[in-house]
Amino acid sequence: PICIGKDGGWSLTSAPRGSLTAADAIEGARRPAEAIEGARAAAGREVHLLARPAATQLLAASTGPMAGGRPTFEGLALDVVFPLVHGPYGEDGTLQGLLELAGVPYVGAGVLGSAAGMDKAVAKTLFAARGLPITSYAVVRAAQWDAGESAVLDDLERRLHGPLFVKPANLGSSIGVSKAAGRAALARAIRAAREFDRKIVVEEAVPEPRELECGVIGNDAPEASVPGEILPAGEFYDYESKYVDARSAGVVPAELTSAQTAEIRRLAVEAYGAIDGAGMARVDFLLSRSTGCLYVSEVNTIPGFTTISMFAKLWAATGLDYPRLLDRLIELAFERHRDRRQLRTSVN
Repeated sequence: PICIGKDGGWSLTSAPRGSLTAADAIEGARRPAEAIEGARAAAGREVHLLARPAATQLLAASTGPMAGGRPTFEGLALDVVFPLVHGPYGEDGTLQGLLELAGVPYVGAGVLGSAAGMDKAVAKTLFAARGLPITSYAVVRAAQWDAGESAVLDDLERRLHGPLFVKPANLGSSIGVSKAAGRAALARAIRAAREFDRKIVVEEAVPEPRELECGVIGNDAPEASVPGEILPAGEFYDYESKYVDARSAGVVPAELTSAQTAEIRRLAVEAYGAIDGAGMARVDFLLSRSTGCLYVSEVNTIPGFTTISMFAKLWAATGLDYPRLLDRLIELAFERHRDRRQLRTSVN
């Protein structure tokens, strides 16, 4: 595997499989950055991706003697890249753009789909344009907030009815997400989200929500898995519930009527298309127990592949086991790469 350190450096490791699974398990997830750094330091060879199509896309530091006190590099070819990098610079189209420049096939959505899926404000705009059901929301920009907190709070109180969820627009894993009831709590939540992003999404909470997930795979003809349900340990499925608290559980398939199941699968494919999804995604929903209303929450273009993640479980319950799921995702990566290679990129 290729590990990316906190300093942004890339390292090619030959570490055995078990040395990386600590970051996947609950204990390793308490300190995922440290687990990755440890694996990188233990077996890393410095690597650089060539941002141009070539026979060899990676330059890797040689394990042999250094020339003049500096490492020598050898060229290595990449067959396909399977990104397992979450958040900004990995899931937002940045890494995907680099791989496009390098001419390397990769699993998952392209630049546009990755960027649109990552930005919750943009995604909601696209969902609304497609006629998909979403909660009422507003977007607060850092410049507005910094110019006058009271004016922003007044506007939000006019437009939205609490309690409210406050989220950084471009983060995942529920980092920086808060639930706020009342003006003071809302201000604190926006300040907390402001630390992570220049754009903050504020949305109305769904009454008595059930948190549902549906997997989607495919390029031009996407298919949806059976839905599953998250049973969070806390009030909602926050970072602690996702990665630390073992009491959180998932139910696959979710206990739903056949009509609800069909509607979730249909909306999952629609949401996937709205952001220009490709390869894979997990679409999250909220279903109100009290009203029966269903809402599209977000699309995650790089779903989790840890031992407690739902994506593989959803597809296993649909009839696609883990090895065949990985094979299919790699096939889709090659398919999309071939299609793009057939397009003209010059008029000369």
